[in-house]
Amino acid sequence: MRLWRWRHNPLKRHSDVVEAWLVLVTWVLALLGGVIAGVVAAQATDSAFAARRAQVYAVSAVPTDDAAKAPPGGSGYDDGRVWAAVRWTDADGKVHTGQVKIFPGSSAGSRVTVWTDGIGRVVSPPPSGTGATLQVVLTGSLVAPPAGATVWAGGWLIRARLLRRRLAEWDEEWEQVGPEWRKRSGGRG
Repeated sequence: MRLWRWRHNPLKRHSDVVEAWLVLVTWVLALLGGVIAGVVAAQATDSAFAARRAQVYAVSAVPTDDAAKAPPGGSGYDDGRVWAAVRWTDADGKVHTGQVKIFPGSSAGSRVTVWTDGIGRVVSPPPSGTGATLQVVLTGSLVAPPAGATVWAGGWLIRARLLRRRLAEWDEEWEQVGPEWRKRSGGRG
C-alpha cells in the first residue's frame, strides 16, 4: 500500500508521481546531507585540533613552592589538582613563570609539564588521543541530524505546497462536476 503512487492506476495523477519522487529524493538527500555535513564538521574539528597542536608546546617546568594539599571534599568535577606557581626556561634562554594546576604534594624543584603558546603564555593542553577522537566523533554526530532535518523540512514544505495546489485543482474540478452530480441526485446537496 505504501508504494501505491508507483503502481499503474487509472486514477493516478501527475501530482501523485511528482509527490512520490519528491518524497524519495527528500529522504535520500536528507540522509546524504546529514552524513556529508557530519563528516565535514568532524574533519573541520580534527583540522582545528591539529592546528592547535602545532601552535602550542610542551615544556618542562618546576614548581617554585611545594604544592598545597588537596582541598577536602572536592566537587567531583575536577581531577584533584591544585594551582601552583611554576618556572621554566624557553628555547631562547628566557625564564618564564606562571600558574598551572599540578597534583597536590608536588615538591618544589620537581618536574611538571606545562603547555605554552608561541609567546610563552601558559595555555591548556591541546586535545589529543582518545579525547580528541571523541570530540571529533561527537561533533560529526551532533551536526548530522540537524543538517538532515533541514533538508527534510525543505522537502516537507515543498510537499505541503504541492498538496495545497492539488486541493485547489480538486476544488476547480468539483466546481465543474458538482452541478452535474446535483442534477442526478435530485438537487440535494
